[in-house]
Amino acid sequence: MNFEQARFNMVEQQIRPWDVLDTSILDLLFHVKREDFVGTDKRALAFVDTQLPLDNGCTMLEPKVEARLVQDLQVKASDKVLEIGTGSGYLTALLAAVGQHVYSVDIDAQQLQQAAANLKTAGIKNVTLSQGNGIDGLAAQAPFDVICVGGSVPVVPEALKAQLAIGGRMAVIVGDAPVMIAKIITRVSETAYQESVSFDTNIARLKQLDAIEPSRFSF
Repeated sequence: MNFEQARFNMVEQQIRPWDVLDTSILDLLFHVKREDFVGTDKRALAFVDTQLPLDNGCTMLEPKVEARLVQDLQVKASDKVLEIGTGSGYLTALLAAVGQHVYSVDIDAQQLQQAAANLKTAGIKNVTLSQGNGIDGLAAQAPFDVICVGGSVPVVPEALKAQLAIGGRMAVIVGDAPVMIAKIITRVSETAYQESVSFDTNIARLKQLDAIEPSRFSF
Protein backbone atom coordinates (compact mmCIF):
# COMPACT_ATOMS: atom_id res chain seq x y z
CA MET A 1 0.00 0.00 0.00
CA ASN A 2 1.21 3.51 -0.82
CA PHE A 3 0.86 5.13 2.61
CA GLU A 4 1.95 8.57 1.42
CA GLN A 5 -0.72 8.64 -1.27
CA ALA A 6 -3.31 7.44 1.22
CA ARG A 7 -2.20 10.16 3.66
CA PHE A 8 -2.46 12.82 0.95
CA ASN A 9 -5.96 11.61 0.04
CA MET A 10 -6.98 11.66 3.72
CA VAL A 11 -5.92 15.27 4.09
CA GLU A 12 -7.37 16.50 0.80
CA GLN A 13 -10.62 14.51 0.74
CA GLN A 14 -11.55 14.23 4.43
CA ILE A 15 -9.77 16.85 6.49
CA ARG A 16 -9.67 20.00 4.37
CA PRO A 17 -13.41 19.72 3.57
CA TRP A 18 -14.03 19.61 7.33
CA ASP A 19 -12.72 23.17 7.68
CA VAL A 20 -9.26 22.17 8.84
CA LEU A 21 -7.36 24.86 6.94
CA ASP A 22 -4.50 25.71 9.30
CA THR A 23 -1.44 24.79 7.26
CA SER A 24 0.59 23.93 10.37
CA ILE A 25 -2.02 21.32 11.34
CA LEU A 26 -2.20 19.94 7.81
CA ASP A 27 1.59 19.67 7.70
CA LEU A 28 1.54 17.91 11.05
CA LEU A 29 -0.70 15.18 9.64
CA PHE A 30 2.00 14.36 7.11
CA HIS A 31 4.69 14.33 9.81
CA VAL A 32 2.99 12.11 12.43
CA LYS A 33 2.46 8.72 10.79
CA ARG A 34 -1.05 7.57 11.66
CA GLU A 35 -0.43 4.01 10.43
CA ASP A 36 2.15 3.55 13.20
CA PHE A 37 -0.56 4.00 15.85
CA VAL A 38 -2.86 1.17 14.74
CA GLY A 39 -2.50 -2.61 14.86
CA THR A 40 -0.58 -4.26 12.04
CA ASP A 41 -3.82 -5.78 10.77
CA LYS A 42 -5.39 -2.31 10.51
CA ARG A 43 -2.58 -0.30 8.89
CA ALA A 44 -4.41 -0.27 5.55
CA LEU A 45 -7.43 1.24 7.34
CA ALA A 46 -5.49 3.98 9.14
CA PHE A 47 -6.61 6.68 6.68
CA VAL A 48 -10.26 5.64 6.32
CA ASP A 49 -12.96 8.09 7.42
CA THR A 50 -14.19 5.93 10.30
CA GLN A 51 -13.62 5.17 13.97
CA LEU A 52 -11.18 2.27 14.23
CA PRO A 53 -11.55 -0.32 17.02
CA LEU A 54 -8.76 -0.68 19.57
CA ASP A 55 -7.85 -3.93 21.28
CA ASN A 56 -9.57 -2.90 24.52
CA GLY A 57 -12.93 -2.29 22.84
CA CYS A 58 -12.54 1.47 22.62
CA THR A 59 -12.18 3.32 19.34
CA MET A 60 -9.76 5.65 17.59
CA LEU A 61 -11.46 8.84 16.42
CA GLU A 62 -11.86 9.62 12.73
CA PRO A 63 -8.88 11.52 11.30
CA LYS A 64 -11.01 14.58 10.57
CA VAL A 65 -12.25 14.78 14.16
CA GLU A 66 -8.72 14.50 15.57
CA ALA A 67 -7.45 17.20 13.23
CA ARG A 68 -10.36 19.52 13.94
CA LEU A 69 -9.95 19.21 17.71
CA VAL A 70 -6.25 20.08 17.51
CA GLN A 71 -6.94 23.03 15.22
CA ASP A 72 -9.82 24.42 17.29
CA LEU A 73 -7.83 24.22 20.53
CA GLN A 74 -5.22 26.60 19.06
CA VAL A 75 -2.40 24.90 20.96
CA LYS A 76 0.73 27.02 21.46
CA ALA A 77 4.30 25.83 21.92
CA SER A 78 4.24 27.03 25.55
CA ASP A 79 1.01 25.21 26.46
CA LYS A 80 0.71 22.50 29.11
CA VAL A 81 -1.85 20.03 27.80
CA LEU A 82 -4.11 17.48 29.50
CA GLU A 83 -5.56 14.73 27.34
CA ILE A 84 -8.37 12.55 28.65
CA GLY A 85 -8.39 9.15 26.95
CA THR A 86 -5.00 8.23 25.53
CA GLY A 87 -6.21 5.46 23.24
CA SER A 88 -3.64 4.58 20.59
CA GLY A 89 -1.54 7.66 21.37
CA TYR A 90 -2.06 9.26 17.96
CA LEU A 91 -3.98 12.29 19.17
CA THR A 92 -1.49 12.47 22.05
CA ALA A 93 1.30 12.70 19.48
CA LEU A 94 -0.45 15.47 17.56
CA LEU A 95 -0.94 17.49 20.75
CA ALA A 96 2.66 16.89 21.84
CA ALA A 97 3.93 18.11 18.48
CA VAL A 98 2.33 21.51 18.99
CA GLY A 99 2.36 21.90 22.80
CA GLN A 100 5.10 22.03 25.41
CA HIS A 101 4.13 18.89 27.36
CA VAL A 102 1.15 16.55 27.31
CA TYR A 103 -0.21 14.75 30.37
CA SER A 104 -2.49 11.99 29.13
CA VAL A 105 -4.81 9.93 31.32
CA ASP A 106 -6.46 6.63 30.38
CA ILE A 107 -8.46 4.12 32.40
CA ASP A 108 -6.81 1.08 30.76
CA ALA A 109 -3.25 0.17 31.84
CA GLN A 110 -2.68 -2.22 28.92
CA GLN A 111 -3.81 0.39 26.42
CA LEU A 112 -1.43 2.87 28.04
CA GLN A 113 1.44 0.44 27.53
CA GLN A 114 0.57 0.14 23.85
CA ALA A 115 0.29 3.91 23.50
CA ALA A 116 3.67 4.32 25.23
CA ALA A 117 5.23 1.93 22.72
CA ASN A 118 3.62 3.77 19.80
CA LEU A 119 4.82 7.15 21.06
CA LYS A 120 8.35 5.84 21.60
CA THR A 121 8.42 4.50 18.04
CA ALA A 122 7.28 7.92 16.80
CA GLY A 123 10.04 9.66 18.77
CA ILE A 124 7.60 11.62 20.94
CA LYS A 125 9.25 12.47 24.26
CA ASN A 126 7.29 15.34 25.84
CA VAL A 127 4.48 13.15 27.21
CA THR A 128 3.56 11.74 30.62
CA LEU A 129 1.00 8.92 30.59
CA SER A 130 -1.03 8.12 33.72
CA GLN A 131 -3.68 5.56 34.51
CA GLY A 132 -6.71 7.09 36.11
CA ASN A 133 -10.33 8.16 35.88
CA GLY A 134 -10.02 10.82 33.21
CA ILE A 135 -13.26 12.48 34.19
CA ASP A 136 -11.47 13.62 37.38
CA GLY A 137 -8.63 15.21 35.42
CA LEU A 138 -5.15 15.42 36.93
CA ALA A 139 -5.36 17.91 39.77
CA ALA A 140 -1.75 17.42 40.82
CA GLN A 141 -0.55 18.96 37.54
CA ALA A 142 -3.26 21.61 37.14
CA PRO A 143 -3.83 24.20 35.87
CA PHE A 144 -3.68 23.36 32.17
CA ASP A 145 -3.62 25.65 29.17
CA VAL A 146 -5.37 23.02 27.05
CA ILE A 147 -7.62 20.07 27.89
CA CYS A 148 -8.74 17.63 25.19
CA VAL A 149 -11.37 15.01 26.05
CA GLY A 150 -11.16 12.05 23.66
CA GLY A 151 -14.49 10.42 24.53
CA SER A 152 -18.00 11.81 24.76
CA VAL A 153 -19.67 12.79 28.04
CA PRO A 154 -23.34 13.51 28.82
CA VAL A 155 -22.50 16.92 30.33
CA VAL A 156 -19.38 19.06 30.62
CA PRO A 157 -17.31 17.77 33.58
CA GLU A 158 -16.99 20.49 36.20
CA ALA A 159 -13.78 18.96 37.58
CA LEU A 160 -12.08 19.45 34.22
CA LYS A 161 -13.32 23.01 33.82
CA ALA A 162 -11.86 23.81 37.23
CA GLN A 163 -8.42 22.58 36.08
CA LEU A 164 -8.22 25.06 33.20
CA ALA A 165 -5.86 27.98 33.58
CA ILE A 166 -7.35 31.40 32.96
CA GLY A 167 -7.25 31.74 29.19
CA GLY A 168 -7.15 27.95 28.87
CA ARG A 169 -9.26 26.03 26.34
CA MET A 170 -11.02 22.68 26.61
CA ALA A 171 -12.39 20.59 23.74
CA VAL A 172 -15.17 18.26 24.84
CA ILE A 173 -17.87 16.34 22.98
CA VAL A 174 -21.17 16.46 24.84
CA GLY A 175 -24.57 14.84 24.46
CA ASP A 176 -26.22 11.57 23.49
CA ALA A 177 -26.20 9.48 20.32
CA PRO A 178 -26.90 9.92 17.49
CA VAL A 179 -25.97 13.63 17.58
CA MET A 180 -23.38 15.08 19.93
CA ILE A 181 -21.83 18.55 19.98
CA ALA A 182 -18.13 19.36 20.10
CA LYS A 183 -17.58 22.41 22.28
CA ILE A 184 -14.62 24.65 22.95
CA ILE A 185 -14.78 26.03 26.49
CA THR A 186 -12.51 28.95 27.41
CA ARG A 187 -11.88 30.04 30.97
CA VAL A 188 -11.96 33.83 30.96
CA SER A 189 -11.67 34.41 34.74
CA GLU A 190 -11.70 32.50 38.02
CA THR A 191 -15.47 32.11 37.80
CA ALA A 192 -16.42 32.72 34.16
CA TYR A 193 -16.26 30.54 31.05
CA GLN A 194 -17.20 31.03 27.41
CA GLU A 195 -18.49 28.25 25.15
CA SER A 196 -18.55 27.88 21.39
CA VAL A 197 -19.82 25.01 19.24
CA SER A 198 -17.33 23.56 16.75
CA PHE A 199 -19.20 20.71 15.03
CA ASP A 200 -21.69 17.86 15.39
CA THR A 201 -20.46 14.29 15.68
CA ASN A 202 -21.13 10.96 17.40
CA ILE A 203 -18.34 9.19 19.29
CA ALA A 204 -18.04 6.54 22.00
CA ARG A 205 -18.49 7.39 25.67
CA LEU A 206 -15.47 8.10 27.82
CA LYS A 207 -14.81 5.02 29.94
CA GLN A 208 -14.95 5.46 33.70
CA LEU A 209 -14.40 3.17 36.69
CA ASP A 210 -14.97 3.68 40.39
CA ALA A 211 -11.54 2.46 41.51
CA ILE A 212 -8.29 1.60 39.79
CA GLU A 213 -4.67 0.90 40.63
CA PRO A 214 -2.59 3.90 39.47
CA SER A 215 0.46 3.65 37.22
CA ARG A 216 2.53 6.14 35.27
CA PHE A 217 4.78 6.18 32.21
CA SER A 218 7.08 9.16 31.55
CA PHE A 219 9.41 9.63 28.58
